[in-house]
Amino acid sequence: MEGDFASLLEAVRASAERLDASTVRLTDRQAREPSLLPGWTRGHVLTHLASSAGAYRWMLAVARTGTPPGPRPDSAELARRLREGAGRGADALVADLRSGLDGLLADAAALPAGRRTVLVTALAGWRHPAWYVLWRAWRELEVHHVDLQLGYGPRGWPRAFVLRALEESTAALAEREVPVARVEAEDLGRSWALGGGPGPVVRGPGHALLAWFAGRGSAAALYSDAPLPGLPPWPLPPVPGWG
Repeated sequence: MEGDFASLLEAVRASAERLDASTVRLTDRQAREPSLLPGWTRGHVLTHLASSAGAYRWMLAVARTGTPPGPRPDSAELARRLREGAGRGADALVADLRSGLDGLLADAAALPAGRRTVLVTALAGWRHPAWYVLWRAWRELEVHHVDLQLGYGPRGWPRAFVLRALEESTAALAEREVPVARVEAEDLGRSWALGGGPGPVVRGPGHALLAWFAGRGSAAALYSDAPLPGLPPWPLPPVPGWG
């Protein structure tokens, strides 16, 4: 995917624009209403997205210079910022997110080609090339846009996003020996063997399969020839990964 850096950058830009169009008229009351995430309001989701943009910018700075730009917030600090930021007014929430995403896009566009494969470390401890920050940002924008419950659902996910996410998710689930034999995205004309052993074959539209993987959709939208297993938390680090 590194060779398609420009396409990834434009995909993140388009995703950010769709999110902005959904939130530009958000009211303070709507910002305090529940999201799809248990215990989180829309304000929590928007604050989290802005914080993630900052984290991705931090990693891009490390890739660009080889030096951390400052202390990295730990999970406790991020939780504090989330609690304190979620109650802000809608205008402040949206402006903060827009500023963070604009900065992320500018930083990514300015990253020299020779630094895009530099390994950076996710907060969870696993490593990936700097270019992968753009994929993580795209994935987060698309999925949390759904969580906001503002009329954007899995059916709106771009085909390229669904295909990329399914390819990565099925590889990660196969590595963890999730008891599913095969996943078939009927509208995409693609299928993936997860284990080759016993387990159900699951069929459905690509967006519905991905929504099930991501915990944003019911398995009732899918066809399976046997009961479906529970799934691990999503997303999982990529397989085989980069070290």
